[in-house]
Amino acid sequence: MLGNLGPFEMVVILVVALLLFGSRLPSVARKMGRSITEFKKGLKDVESDVKDAMDDSENDIKT
Repeated sequence: MLGNLGPFEMVVILVVALLLFGSRLPSVARKMGRSITEFKKGLKDVESDVKDAMDDSENDIKT
């Protein structure tokens, strides 16, 4: 979806973001970065829990 955007469209989006958020843009970007980091950490936790559960169920089946 974003691959279809050309350089002109990206500049327009950037200008609109600057007009809307102004001086708040750095704090908004920082909060978005933290949110993405927390989401990835949560995703890794869920993946490790699922992997552990799969390993436990395989061990229960073998015994």
